[in-house]
Amino acid sequence: MADSKRKKMDGEMLLSLAPQILELLKGVQQVELENFSMEIGDLELLIPTSTAPSHRHAAAHAQKIKPATLFPERFTRTPVTFPAKIREVTLGATRAEGGSRSRTVTIGGATSPAFSDLSVPPVHPPAIALDVFDMEVPLPKVLKDNVREVMNDPAEWARMNVKKFGADLVTVHLTSTDPLFRNTNPAQACRTVDAVLQAVDVPLIIGGCGDPRKDAAVFSEIAAMAEGERLLLNSVTLEMAEAKTLEKVAVAARKNGHVLLGFTGLELNSAKELNRRLYEYLPPEQIVMDLTTVALGYGLEYSFSIHERARYAALMGDAELQHPVISASTNAWGAREAWMQMAPEYGSRELRGPIWETINALTLFLAGIDIYMMMHPAAVLTLRELVGRLNETRPVRPEAIHDWVSVRI
Repeated sequence: MADSKRKKMDGEMLLSLAPQILELLKGVQQVELENFSMEIGDLELLIPTSTAPSHRHAAAHAQKIKPATLFPERFTRTPVTFPAKIREVTLGATRAEGGSRSRTVTIGGATSPAFSDLSVPPVHPPAIALDVFDMEVPLPKVLKDNVREVMNDPAEWARMNVKKFGADLVTVHLTSTDPLFRNTNPAQACRTVDAVLQAVDVPLIIGGCGDPRKDAAVFSEIAAMAEGERLLLNSVTLEMAEAKTLEKVAVAARKNGHVLLGFTGLELNSAKELNRRLYEYLPPEQIVMDLTTVALGYGLEYSFSIHERARYAALMGDAELQHPVISASTNAWGAREAWMQMAPEYGSRELRGPIWETINALTLFLAGIDIYMMMHPAAVLTLRELVGRLNETRPVRPEAIHDWVSVRI
């Protein structure tokens, strides 16, 4: 009983001293006790808190009110501008310009990456070129069926591409000049190109055989024969530089007013190097790039990445990449899945092939391609329709988008 009374008295004494102790401890952040002991049962901790209730406490006692409307919010578009643009290149020349075409095709001029800003429409729509060969070449049946009657006449083939299939340009592949095939001479190649020039009035792309020496000889003679027509000579390569034939073609293009297509294989440093070499001989406005198109299923996504990187670098100021770009969408037919007979679940190859070519073209359209070299009429028509839809701008109807989860397309 005495111990209980003593403890009570000690507690009352401590309480009476509390104000003085608090005054002494004012501003003190740490207290060290010596020779101190206590029984845990007597310990009582008082942790001060703010007068406001905790979030958890408030949430537990708050009145639960179901919102009747969504919080209003507005989207403000922030336009993105780039310091540079893609050069414009004109293909073909009218009579007033020294050529014989009824119209020209201008490409390039982009100031932003494709579809990065829908308020900035393309300066020029993409152009489509359809292929013509100067000799019979092996083609999948689904392609051959459309041109079988004109395959032995490049001029008539070109006329069909323009009149029937609506080509903006015609690509004349001088396959027969290849030393490993017929090895036809430059004079014969000139006659073929001249016949096509007489047959159609659209700009022409002239394709070589890939041999750096033979192409140099052929392109040089054609450049002189078609002076002023502003042909696109397809193509010059770093292999030509190694063979010391690049200068010959570049000088012929500059002298006779033509455009060169620089071809490199999915490597931007190579494209930049080739362009640097070409700048020594002709102005940048006479250069178009081909960075290589790989077929769907064989690396198309890598082609897309290379083209997209090139376009962003160009718009950010890399002058060596500020050129319009061409895509050989016909490379889609290099994929066996595009033309071979397959199990029924893969669908008809009569449809599969055009779809393959369309996907190749459309994929690179999203990376900013300026010209497409194509073959199947159905792929051309489909691409034109899709490009028209993608470039179409319509007013937004916010009241009609609330049901997007359940809407049927």
